[in-house]
Amino acid sequence: MENSNISRRLVLQAGGAASLAAVLGLAAGHPASAAARDNPGGKATEVLDLGPAVVQFSLMSGLLVGDTLYIGSRNLDPVRIIAFHVPSGKVTGQTELSNGHSIQTLAADASGRYLYAGVLQKDAGTKPNLFRWDLSRLSTKATALGNIGDRDVRDISVAPNGRVYAVGGGSPTAPALWEYDPSTGQIASLGIPDPGATLARAVAATDATIFFGAGSTLNGGGGASRACLFAYDRAAKSFTNVTPKEMLVDPSIRDLGIVGDRVIVSSAGGVENTKIAALTVDNPASYVVATSEGKTAKNFAELGGKVYFANETGLLSYSPGTNAISTLPYQGPSLGEIWGVDARDGKLLVTSGYGFVAEIDPVSGSATTTDLGEAGAPSDPQAVMGIAAGAGYVYVGGNGVIARRSLKTGEVTNMTAPGEAKDAVVVNGVLFTGQYSGQGIWSYDPRDGKPISQVAGFPKEQNRPLDVCWDGANKLVLVAAQADTEGGGSLWTYEPRTGKKKIFVNPIDKVQLLRAVVSRDGIAYLGGGNPGLDGAGTVVAFDPVAGKELWRLDAGAGAGISALAVQGKYLYGVTRKGGLFVIDLPKRTVVHRSDISAVCYGFAALVTNRGVVYGVSDTTVFRFDPKTFGVVTVVTDIDGGWYSGSHISNDEDGYLYTMRDRNLVRIDDHPRK
Repeated sequence: MENSNISRRLVLQAGGAASLAAVLGLAAGHPASAAARDNPGGKATEVLDLGPAVVQFSLMSGLLVGDTLYIGSRNLDPVRIIAFHVPSGKVTGQTELSNGHSIQTLAADASGRYLYAGVLQKDAGTKPNLFRWDLSRLSTKATALGNIGDRDVRDISVAPNGRVYAVGGGSPTAPALWEYDPSTGQIASLGIPDPGATLARAVAATDATIFFGAGSTLNGGGGASRACLFAYDRAAKSFTNVTPKEMLVDPSIRDLGIVGDRVIVSSAGGVENTKIAALTVDNPASYVVATSEGKTAKNFAELGGKVYFANETGLLSYSPGTNAISTLPYQGPSLGEIWGVDARDGKLLVTSGYGFVAEIDPVSGSATTTDLGEAGAPSDPQAVMGIAAGAGYVYVGGNGVIARRSLKTGEVTNMTAPGEAKDAVVVNGVLFTGQYSGQGIWSYDPRDGKPISQVAGFPKEQNRPLDVCWDGANKLVLVAAQADTEGGGSLWTYEPRTGKKKIFVNPIDKVQLLRAVVSRDGIAYLGGGNPGLDGAGTVVAFDPVAGKELWRLDAGAGAGISALAVQGKYLYGVTRKGGLFVIDLPKRTVVHRSDISAVCYGFAALVTNRGVVYGVSDTTVFRFDPKTFGVVTVVTDIDGGWYSGSHISNDEDGYLYTMRDRNLVRIDDHPRK
């Protein structure tokens, strides 16, 4: 099992429970709408601001240029690049970009003067997503160069001649290969090599040939292309498919790098492990390929004739001459998710998602680390993942961290944990989380003094746990997980008393992504849907002990299910197109449908509290009348700072917890029953 340690930084945030100066809600200009009229005696709904939920310098890329490591931020506003000077161990500069929420890719020109950055953004449009920073003048701000036609920029490569190539995705069309010409300042599409691809995450350029790596990371059984590698001939202006046949079964090409006369290629693993190939640049049909460890291989760095790279758990090396892969010896703290690997003075520099830089001797594995916060990186509130409350604490998931907030003192402790806690539940004071990507179930008990640790692992392709609940009848933690690249998903069960675990793959079908789970009287109710908004939205009643389906209903009425909750004999469900359905469980019949798109559209979350079902969307907290099933607005304009869908939780006292912008809020609402 894996372990993680509490961060050295103990974050005491202003506005915590010990210094709550304002009660937001009616008095603060945030109307509770119909909720106050619906509460007994007209008691106002109170919204208490607890302060920023997760504060850290969260990062998503790293690149060494000379003696300075440039690091791109993740889920911070504004998005920024910091300059970490390796010899001094200090942050010596930073620049903010005018758009985007995260920087996944950085690339420098051959002279080392210009650093190019591409951003991820929530919405498509014409805002710039390609930027350049003049490293000879760190005090100047990065310049917006323009917009590649795809929403997100996932990778950038600069050819020796200075031309810049970018790839990405996130738009309705298949990803294209984009070129920026510094001499003209123009960005142009060189074409779409594979109309079936949904995302391109890798590009590597020479002056004559540009390699384009793509595939699909959210297939959902929809027939999208698998791993595909193309070589673009600049002279002929044409693409040639050069995908190694051994990689055709994998979901996508993960990374590319030019090393001498070869292009190093990695695939993202699905059912099979990731693979590494070395192709001759001038003759890509000539190659060797090896199977690696784990499900990812990224961030190539050449040192001493070997190519070093990262997987989910650490560093490995690849020898193109012998086509051999080996694990790097390592003596140091967990590196978490690795976002940069570089070579300097015979050592490797690793940019860790845990917010530090490690300098590692590749022979002995000895390491020294520098905490970026202590080096001067700015820490700010980030967009967040899941929320769970109970036993005097509220836990909020971030990137590589879970923030534990004491409701008694307001003290916030950042606990490092790999990936992202997409959802969680507190059971008898113990936290259980579903960790993305493919990290299984982790657990933390604040009473035993031990760090958070993994208690159950599952197949890596079952990578995205979206909903976690407690089955009180069977004493099981239940997790609904979707399989991004394979389609379908799985139900995980974990019994804390014995440590036993089970997995049930595709309990709905091979296509619908499993997105929701709730329990009543020992029966798990599962909700699914297709990758898009339309299509089936099936509810399956499932025995989590026997692993047996009991019955099913297509309850979504043409839309996938976003969230489920149980109150009494009724199962409530919300669809991604803003529909509410209610199922009478004893009768196994839908007894109510209504349109709630005015308060909820897209992803949402539900929780049962004080005898009624509450929900939260991107914009609104709402609840349902337990007799009429009518929707009542509780808090308008909540506008939570969510990274991957809204969440809401409650504690033993009936308080609700969710997000307003990037602050955690507590809601005290008293509905009629």
